[in-house]
Amino acid sequence: MHTSANEEIIYGKNAVTEALKAEKSIDTVFIQKNAQGMDKIIALAKKQGIVIKEASDEKLRSMSCEKHGGVAATLCAITYSTVDDILESAKEKGKPPFIIICDEIQDPHNLGAIIRTAEAAGADGVIIPKRRSAVVNSTVFKTSAGAAAWIKIAKVSNLADTINQLKKQNIWVYGAEADGTPVAKANLSGAVALVIGSEGFGLGRLVRESCDEVLSLPMHGKVNSLNASVSAGILIYEVLRYRD
Repeated sequence: MHTSANEEIIYGKNAVTEALKAEKSIDTVFIQKNAQGMDKIIALAKKQGIVIKEASDEKLRSMSCEKHGGVAATLCAITYSTVDDILESAKEKGKPPFIIICDEIQDPHNLGAIIRTAEAAGADGVIIPKRRSAVVNSTVFKTSAGAAAWIKIAKVSNLADTINQLKKQNIWVYGAEADGTPVAKANLSGAVALVIGSEGFGLGRLVRESCDEVLSLPMHGKVNSLNASVSAGILIYEVLRYRD
């Protein structure tokens, strides 16, 4: 195993296969062109929604610094928190919880930007799904300007279930969608969780149905949508106005 810039790199068929079987937080699997015996690795990676990239022998050697066996994977080095850890953090501050939930944000630059804004605004934590989401890798760390090291980040198996658990804790959950209630009409005081949808598809159906309310931002131009991290930033600071 080789470590570089806040992520670990594992290599070799056995190591990568076992990491996939154990459902470790893998960002990308790199497979050498024309490498044989990779069917199982490819199937496991696809099942978990992990990005698969073709790589040259030179690329794999530079990643592993050793014989790579035709495959390597980047494994996130962050220690994830739990949702309970995030709630406990809010309790220690003596303030109502403020949580950001990312529904399948797959671009690491967007995830990093959201984490950066969440930390700057004093949010208690960020929740991401285990499947079909960017993991907190070196790109996320860099884009977050180091904020990923300071804010609690939880990874959960089922976002809809997690949202329902938060609601039982008297946390009001707001989703962000273009057809929602204008944010200016919402009362964002108290315990709040904001759900930001994926770049291309917005909120998943079950996630949206689990939200207490769906909010929208005003659009007056020709383009009718905003980048996910920009939407998140605006809504995060709308919540902050009420908290301050």
